[in-house]
Amino acid sequence: MQQMLKQAQKMQQQIAKAQAELAEAEVTGTAGGGLVTAVVSGSGDVKSIKIDPKAVDPDDVETLEDLVVAALHNATEAARELTEQKMGPVAGGMGGLGLPGF
Repeated sequence: MQQMLKQAQKMQQQIAKAQAELAEAEVTGTAGGGLVTAVVSGSGDVKSIKIDPKAVDPDDVETLEDLVVAALHNATEAARELTEQKMGPVAGGMGGLGLPGF
């Protein structure tokens, strides 16, 4: 039992460290060949959106909206992949504890 508690504490520390690294990390998503760029944190918070002036057409706002959504989707997908990389090894180790839900 003592060994299990030590193992659980170690995993808890690893999870906290991974979460802190994710909060500090930034990933970038692009759309339209780089016309729109979105930067999000590893935890998925939107940090910035950059729009190339060439993407701005007052007669076609819908395309720009689609490019922004696509860039955000691309960036959040990169954040999800980063989360899996950081949290995967930690979460994978929890299966050996026999804890429900892990």
